[in-house]
Amino acid sequence: MSEHRIPSLKLLMGFEAAARHGNFSRAADELHVTQSAISHQVQLLEEQIKQPLFRRAGRGVELTVAGEVLLRSVQRSLTILRSGLGRIATYLDPGLVVLVCPAPLLHGWLQPRLRALEAQLPELCLLLSVDESARFVDEIDVDISISDRPILQPDLQEIPLLQDEWLLVANSELAARLDGVPQAQHHLHVDLVCLEESLTGDATAPLFLGPLAHFRKRAIYDDARLLLDATLDGRGIACLPRLLADAGLASGRLHVLPDYPRVPGTTWWLSGVAEQPRSEIVGQVFEWLRAQGASQKEA
Repeated sequence: MSEHRIPSLKLLMGFEAAARHGNFSRAADELHVTQSAISHQVQLLEEQIKQPLFRRAGRGVELTVAGEVLLRSVQRSLTILRSGLGRIATYLDPGLVVLVCPAPLLHGWLQPRLRALEAQLPELCLLLSVDESARFVDEIDVDISISDRPILQPDLQEIPLLQDEWLLVANSELAARLDGVPQAQHHLHVDLVCLEESLTGDATAPLFLGPLAHFRKRAIYDDARLLLDATLDGRGIACLPRLLADAGLASGRLHVLPDYPRVPGTTWWLSGVAEQPRSEIVGQVFEWLRAQGASQKEA
């Protein structure tokens, strides 16, 4: 079976405009060409596909059955093409900075701080990705990366940005319910919601085998952001990374339960180009992140 030759985009756009307007003259005005050019484009297209696409209708034209089928395909294709061009245009924004950051850290720690960054850099357009497989800073796909270990790529500056820790937290209602209750009796008053990976993690498993062993597990999640939502909703107390819970703790919606151990968590690393970055604004965002990390350590 021979492959169908795809007509040129110029012919297809002339056809689409003529079909949409039902008139060659108005299509020509839209595309800034002559009416005879549109007529010629349609004629060439009909010759290529060996089907009539229009029939005369008064002072205009209307589609044949073949024309209607082709129009639907062309309009779908043009929509996809325009969408792709629009996405490419985003990458040409002089304020664009592409930042890769793990979802829990972005959700809990970085996102609430972005208003301050945008106020400082009003021309900034952040492209934020949680794709942790993007571990190569190449100044095309990724400008800055935050990850749980150094990338160890040549020509990068990499610094420990933040030290996380695991905390036992509760929302305001449950924290008030436990106020004055001995820790050994907490399991009689509240349930536990938890993250699946923390049940077996080297750092956190001792908590679940020790002070949390008697709690009823109301729910187990494989996404830390959903665990945070459940904790804020009062479904139980939870062992959460401090940086994920950061905004809730700062607002008073979450409270640290004081009678439980705090366990060291992930060290988050900041990676970016060591010398001159792709643009000045990339360097400004990197330094802002560095400053935010420093202020977090001091707090």
